Amino acid sequence: MSTLVCLLEERSAEAMLRGILPHLIPEDCETVYIPFEGKQDLEKQLVRKIRLWRKPDTWFLVLRDQDAGDCIAVKQNLQELVRRTGKEDRTLIRIACHELESFYLGDLRAVEEGLGLSGLADRQKRKKYRMPDALSNACQELRKLTQESYQKLSGSERIAPCLRVDGSNRSASFNALVQGIGRMFSR
Repeated sequence: MSTLVCLLEERSAEAMLRGILPHLIPEDCETVYIPFEGKQDLEKQLVRKIRLWRKPDTWFLVLRDQDAGDCIAVKQNLQELVRRTGKEDRTLIRIACHELESFYLGDLRAVEEGLGLSGLADRQKRKKYRMPDALSNACQELRKLTQESYQKLSGSERIAPCLRVDGSNRSASFNALVQGIGRMFSR
């Protein structure tokens, strides 16, 4: 039996993964979630957490927000940290551009369904929501769009099970996450 260890910037990322992973990984794969208290805490503890993990047939997923940082630099920094563990061939690093909420803005049908709202799915055609990864204020935008119905953790818990993992999400960083996880388990 394989294990997937998810090292995450925050609890809302855990909630999101709990919603989509059942559609992406084998049923017999054990999943361990390790949410940190922000990106600095994640980066500070990352090497130790991966290096000390001894269970065989384990895969690692590192997920953090880009925020205001340069996406390439953020990923290179995480890659360097993972290199120190010696387990880079078993680790997938993904960056949510700019924020986790970009994933939700990429699938407004899921937001509508998860939060029990109406009229949001039709807005996906608007220019702003066709490329949600370009929005630097995705969390604020989602709150405004949902008239403050969206809260980080409870919103993630409700929206994530509704997210489509078939490539139709308008967030390229979400689709990269889904494809990367799929490749991990197709080997």
